[in-house]
Amino acid sequence: KTTLSADPGRKLIGDDEHGWSEEGIFNFEGGCYAKCINLDPEGEPEIYGAIKFGSLVENVVIDSESREPDFDDGSLTDNSRVGYPVDYISNAAIPGVGGIPKVVIFLTADAFGVLPPISRLDQNAAMYHFVTGFTSKLAGTERGVQEPQPTFSTCFGEPFMPMDPSIYAKMLGERIEKYNTKVYLINTGWAGGPYGVGSRMKLRYTRAMVTAALNGDIDKAEYQHDEVFNLDVPQTCPNVPDEIMNPRDTWEDKAAYDESAKKLAKMFQDNFAKKYPNMPKNIADAGPRA
Repeated sequence: KTTLSADPGRKLIGDDEHGWSEEGIFNFEGGCYAKCINLDPEGEPEIYGAIKFGSLVENVVIDSESREPDFDDGSLTDNSRVGYPVDYISNAAIPGVGGIPKVVIFLTADAFGVLPPISRLDQNAAMYHFVTGFTSKLAGTERGVQEPQPTFSTCFGEPFMPMDPSIYAKMLGERIEKYNTKVYLINTGWAGGPYGVGSRMKLRYTRAMVTAALNGDIDKAEYQHDEVFNLDVPQTCPNVPDEIMNPRDTWEDKAAYDESAKKLAKMFQDNFAKKYPNMPKNIADAGPRA
């Protein structure tokens, strides 16, 4: 979220912790919190430039003589971080408020490498994936995690959601319907195979997909329905190779893809049945079909 939100082409309201009221979007965190491992000024210039007097770095190795940080040194941990005020980003929106969102994007990191890089969600599917909160715990983010582990976190933030999940699903669905907000699921995880076989989705492609979703270009694409995951998948996206839009096409072993896709779809179904047995049928039916 931090990397994608720190885009020089857009105003930054915040990189985490937002609310959506009848007046619009607002941030209540007041700062940013970014990973530092392998940080470089060319790849992430906005974040790199925000590390200055007043920023707080954690687990970053500092040269004892020059006092310069070595962002490539993971000897303490890969989970090195920096916290800084939001106005350390040059194009920050002060105060941190905005209008009603025309587009909402869910981010997931699929370590199985089977989810499409971008999918369009209707209202029911948006509620389903919001409640489900599928992603992968990644090395450098969670203690003891050496390789990606699939996880389901209600509303992408289970510890912070005290009410019944159906309440949050209903609130989101009502806003989507009232404001005709479009919702997309973007996979920042693996392609061409699972973790250890495939490769991580290139950041420039993910940035291009986010831009296309926000400016409406992705709506002009031809869509195909993924029957296993019950998702509408665009076949083209500006500045993204056509051959990566359908994940099955990126796998050499198609049978292995089919097996992995069905495995993940079943995990979705089992998780939903266990955690949300009383969720309305229109939401439950919007998920994958193993």
